[in-house]
Formats: sequence, structure tokens, C-alpha cells
Amino acid sequence: LIALLQSERQVATEGDRVGPTLLVAPMSVLGNWHRELTRFAPELTVNVHHGLERPQGDRFLHLTSRADVVVTTYALVTRDKDLLQQVEWRRVVLDEAQHIKNPPTKQTAAIRSLRSKFRIALTGTPVENRLTELWSIMEFCCPGYLGSQGDFRKRFALPVERHRDKRQAERLRQL
Repeated sequence: LIALLQSERQVATEGDRVGPTLLVAPMSVLGNWHRELTRFAPELTVNVHHGLERPQGDRFLHLTSRADVVVTTYALVTRDKDLLQQVEWRRVVLDEAQHIKNPPTKQTAAIRSLRSKFRIALTGTPVENRLTELWSIMEFCCPGYLGSQGDFRKRFALPVERHRDKRQAERLRQL
């Protein structure tokens, strides 16, 4: 991700604004991301949107317009949803994307509501318990690609999970 951010900024024409990336991560790795970004990409402007003193309103929008990366937590996306929705993000990146595995939660809805040109989900565990978790992550990355949640459940989740349908499992793997 850091290499991608650096690369697209290096190829941007002089004076062109690439646009900010919103990086959403668990609270436990927020500091790690900030350290890694400043260590390996010191040329990038990184803002951490967290804490009681985090900027709000016009101040947030002003800082974001000059930032390459804004790092925040899943909890704050839900809490500051109205503010974050005011930004046209170049990219929204989810670290440990399994945090949006439950489609009906406020957190998942808030994250899906963010406007962005590109979306990336980083996860080592796209499926922990049910295939609908995979659907939820894919719905964030590529809305509509796997159909509606109900359609996905009928076409893939039930046949694979209940009936061990190898044909549907292979079809899903190919998709």
C-alpha cells in the first residue's frame, strides 16, 4: 500500500493533486501505520484522525485537502461519518477488513457510505465463520459483483456451507 501511494504520487503531473487516501484500521495498529508511513514514505503528508482533539468541520476538510493519507479507526468512521462523507476520497483502505464482515451493522454501513474512486480491503481472514463475510468484504470493494446478499446466500452460501457443493465452491473461487 505504501509503495502504491508513493508510485502514484511520483507519476502525477507537477501540480496535480492525487487526492487523499483514507486508511481505516483497528485502534491497536493505528500507531504502527503512522510510524510505517512516516518511516518508509516521509514525502507523504499523513494525518491521524483520532482522539478528543482531532480536527472537526472546516479544519478537518482543510487538513484533508492537503493530506496524502488520513489514518483513522473503525469506531471513528461510525462516529464521524457525516464529516468523512464530505470528502471525495481517492481511495478508502480497510486494514483487517474482517471488521466489516457483518453487513447490517452501523460500522459496515458507515464505511460503505464513504465516497471514493478506489477501495482496498486488506485481510488475512476474509472468511472466519460464514461465506457471507466474504460477500460483505467484496461488496465493499466491488459493489454488486457477487450480486445481492440474498442472491449470494442462495447461489453460494447455502449450497457450499450446507450441502458441500463443490461445483458452486469452485465457481465462487473462480469469481
